[in-house]
Amino acid sequence: MTDSEAPPAKAPEGVSGAPALPQPVLEIASGYAFTGPALDLGALLWDGRCLPDVQIRIPLPMLNRHGLVAGATGTGKTKTLQLIAEQLSAQGVPVFLADVKGDVSGISAPGQENDKVRARAGEVRQEWTPAGFPCEFYALGGMGHGIPVRATITSFGPVLLSKVLQLNQTQEQSLGLIFHYADQKGLELVDLKDLRAVVTFLTSDEGKSELKGIGGLSTATAGVILRSLTAFEAQGMSPFFGEPEFDTSELSRVAGDGRGTVSVLELPAVQDKPQLFSTFLMWLLADLFHDLPEVGDVDKPKLVFFFDEAHLLFNDASKAFLDAITQTVRLIRSKGVGVFFVTQTPKDVPGDVLAQLGNRVQHALRAFTPDDQKALRATVKTFPNSPYDLEEVLTALGTGEAVVTVLSEKGAPTPVAATRLRAPESLMGPVDPAALDRAVEQSPLYGRYAEAVDRESAYEKLTAREAQAAASSASSAPSEPASSQGRGRKGDDQDSSVVQQVVGSGVFKSLARSLGTQVGREITRSIFGTARRRR
Repeated sequence: MTDSEAPPAKAPEGVSGAPALPQPVLEIASGYAFTGPALDLGALLWDGRCLPDVQIRIPLPMLNRHGLVAGATGTGKTKTLQLIAEQLSAQGVPVFLADVKGDVSGISAPGQENDKVRARAGEVRQEWTPAGFPCEFYALGGMGHGIPVRATITSFGPVLLSKVLQLNQTQEQSLGLIFHYADQKGLELVDLKDLRAVVTFLTSDEGKSELKGIGGLSTATAGVILRSLTAFEAQGMSPFFGEPEFDTSELSRVAGDGRGTVSVLELPAVQDKPQLFSTFLMWLLADLFHDLPEVGDVDKPKLVFFFDEAHLLFNDASKAFLDAITQTVRLIRSKGVGVFFVTQTPKDVPGDVLAQLGNRVQHALRAFTPDDQKALRATVKTFPNSPYDLEEVLTALGTGEAVVTVLSEKGAPTPVAATRLRAPESLMGPVDPAALDRAVEQSPLYGRYAEAVDRESAYEKLTAREAQAAASSASSAPSEPASSQGRGRKGDDQDSSVVQQVVGSGVFKSLARSLGTQVGREITRSIFGTARRRR
């Protein structure tokens, strides 16, 4: 038999009617014919037709190789997150979702069957069954519906706090020196008033000598930081910082039935504070990185973290900050955590970070303006070679359709596949606020985090020291001169008495205890300068 008479390529096992399919379709089908556990995304789109015999999937072990979900507003990114989160939970993998618009809470309730759902399920050959999934709902600082999530200033660290306060590089370095000073002096920074008290002290007459001692921090810069803190506090940001501090290990919980818990961070109440919530998400990720053990390659991820509105994190970020993000994303994979960045176009994510994202789900892009067209061309260049005309396909995709490429079980990129995505089985919309509040109050975590605690920390210690200094000044009135015979011994006794008084004071003991608990904190700060208070 000559080459021209060679038989047509055989279809992958399980692809019915495939010999009639074009060769590129058969190659795509082969690329997604995984043998191990995988998440089902949908069916292949080719030449305007949906081909349900060719299923597009992501291997479960590859979910910790990170990913990107991108697309213009209204193209279905949120439903894609919901679809992936449902299947991860069903496979026993905990999931974290940031709910910026307030419409992800429906993942906790069974979906509602209707004509659109039935039509989509039929098109992609999906056995659709309504199902809700185990959820915990959180809210930053308790603002909104959810268990309050707080961080202490100490654990948040100077780098992330500088991002929130919008400080420049010099001011960020100066804030780092202030943290260094507080660490060394045992002044624990729990909330904003603690940090404000330390900066106020360092800019006071009494603290100026201390300011010189920590090197490179000018009074003017300290003043700028103090004003930024005051303005930040005046905007109602105090609830986000304090105790009890959220333990990020709560995000890795598995429900009693073996399904992974979906942790939904409700953010609608802070939509107008994008810098804050995007940086808080980075704190959660950095804290996980700091605490989790190395596990290497695993059969399934320990946690998959969806980072919504990712472009907000990278806007106006310093090179050092971007380097820290890149390093965190690169190294957290070996701790079993997968990170998916969710944004509008790949260009929103720096190249060094984008290079770490092995799984791609790209929804439709618009090309109405020259900038849109430039972004479209840049997006196409980030994909492997493909038989599709991606510029045309990406502008023609409908809602709930996407271009997909993932990592195969061997870690190699799969062929690019235009895909009609499956319908989520949970409710595609928010649950009733009253039902959401009941779920929050019935959570076993509610009693642990609901009420804020204001214990003794830097503010109280500095206030007590100031009060003690004032009392000492008032009680040091001139006394009658002592006889020359006993003067020497009395002076020694006075010195000894002062030392005993200081050492025995509650303030000194409190400072000593705090210093003892903080020895080594400088060494154990992570690449973001974050530090975890061990309980």
